[in-house]
Amino acid sequence: MSPEPPADDAVIARALRRSLAVLLVMAVSAGAVVLGITRRPAPVAPKQTALAAPLPAAAPVPVPIVKFTDVTAAAGITFRHSNGARGEKLLPETMGGGVAWIDFDADGDPDLLFINSTFWPDDPRRAEGRPVPTLSLWRNDTLRGGAPKFTDVTAGSGLDVEIYGMGAACGDFDNDGLVDIFVTAVGTDRLFRNLGGGKFADVTVAAGVGGPPEAWSTAATWLDVDNDGDLDLFVAGYVRWSPGLDREVNNQLVGVGRAYGRPWNFPGALPRLYRNDGAGRFTDVSAASGLQIRNPATGLPMAKTLAVAPIDLNQDGFMDLVVANDTVQNFVFTNRHDGTFAEVGRESGIAFDPYGQARGAMGIDAARFRNDEALGIAIGNFANEMNALYVSRPAARDQLLFTDEAITEGLGPASRQLLKFGLFFFDYDLDGRLDVLTADGHLEEEVEKIQAGVRYRQPAQLFWNAGGATGATFVPVDAAHAGTDLFQPLVGRGSAYADFDGDGDPDVVITQIGGPPVLLRNDQQLSHHWIRLKLIGRRANRDAIGTWATVKADGKTMARQVMPTRSYLSQSELVLTFGLGDPARMDEVSVSWPGGRTHKVTGVAIDRVTEVREP
Repeated sequence: MSPEPPADDAVIARALRRSLAVLLVMAVSAGAVVLGITRRPAPVAPKQTALAAPLPAAAPVPVPIVKFTDVTAAAGITFRHSNGARGEKLLPETMGGGVAWIDFDADGDPDLLFINSTFWPDDPRRAEGRPVPTLSLWRNDTLRGGAPKFTDVTAGSGLDVEIYGMGAACGDFDNDGLVDIFVTAVGTDRLFRNLGGGKFADVTVAAGVGGPPEAWSTAATWLDVDNDGDLDLFVAGYVRWSPGLDREVNNQLVGVGRAYGRPWNFPGALPRLYRNDGAGRFTDVSAASGLQIRNPATGLPMAKTLAVAPIDLNQDGFMDLVVANDTVQNFVFTNRHDGTFAEVGRESGIAFDPYGQARGAMGIDAARFRNDEALGIAIGNFANEMNALYVSRPAARDQLLFTDEAITEGLGPASRQLLKFGLFFFDYDLDGRLDVLTADGHLEEEVEKIQAGVRYRQPAQLFWNAGGATGATFVPVDAAHAGTDLFQPLVGRGSAYADFDGDGDPDVVITQIGGPPVLLRNDQQLSHHWIRLKLIGRRANRDAIGTWATVKADGKTMARQVMPTRSYLSQSELVLTFGLGDPARMDEVSVSWPGGRTHKVTGVAIDRVTEVREP
């Protein structure tokens, strides 16, 4: 593994000074640390005099009761993830599980695509003639207000192909009004063009986006890098891996035997950037893009990426990238407007934790969760490592400076024990404030044998955004306030949200390794109102990916970005939801398209989906 470059002492010191409150709270809670497994333990906090957390005094605010109901079986979903595991403990077996909400038939409701893996080449089940696992597409046939219903339409769709899949990126790359699908994999990636009528064509070779056959791709996203109106494609790699190398590494755990390998036992992998040249063709511009970071001492790739958040960090009208890396520093790539990027992770404060250490980053999302100008970047980390919540500081427009406020904002301490994968912001109670959900699960089935209190199957975590009224912004939600179905123990990996039943509130799907997914219907009955915006680009890409919509209502200013790429290897819906609470009030709606074009929107109906086309 490549050694990590030395951190910029000045940056780390500055982050430490701004995070004094974080250090004091962590010192108080250090004794409650539960060590993770198969990764190095988190650094021990320096001893400090115990002081109360510097939070404003406030009366507790009651957490709303919003029940999530497991409707997987009722909806007819019978998919079960296959990872090909036969006891050899090959690393990809525990790292997949992507899922995507995708309106593949353009009928206005979100359908489900489950990314499957498959048998290894030497698996005896092949010789036995067993059916091989494939991707799995489920059409949403739920009527508004009716019982949940999904139909398996994989057979004959063109997606019924064998692939050791990891995740998905969905986007209309040819601007024909039909969303296309890119699947990352161990081996060659695949691009499927949507032909309409429930049919897809594999256009990987013609498009030139398959990548090296020996690669292991993970996160991917469609985004318009150059603002030319069509979607380009970013594809991240995890590590350089092969079954032979994995067996040679032969990772062992005392009392268990062979275990899934540590990422630092494998070299990193380079990401790829494909420029959309139109007519179904892409050009690999990775080498010149500035996205391929190598260790200056060894020349080896540094990235070990599992998630990516595309977002315009400096509000210059061009998309940037925040890359979550596992056991090495995170990257922040700012767009130079000429097809290249500058890496500023250390300077921005996002590369490391408050002590200058890299963490095991899994899922990521970015949002203006305070309903102000501050941008939050949340990352789900490994066991014994809290969620990160990097929040932007007031600065000049061409500067980026973030501080990890996970502890003081309430997103950190309750998350430490769990191994977090999927993570996203969403407004589950429609009160106008963005909440957070994480999907959790360990890597090792037998972890309970060697570490008391740690489980392989773990519950999800839900954090309600109280708006800072309790001192911290986020408050952990329990089963009494969200129902037991949401917190059932899972080997959680991918997660995503969409309003599949048309009632205005976001529903959730969580996948798990080697098991069935869980479809959770949001059954909130708070009488909160909402608006939903479906944006369609004209000069911008048709999916309007990267566009921001802003709603001013009842003294709040809510901003949301059209971005399906969220969480871990997963995609959420394109439609934007704005909770209005009760009573409903809406003062102004405006949209900012890529490149900086902004206009006000009229005729937006409350408790309805409104289609907004770029002028």
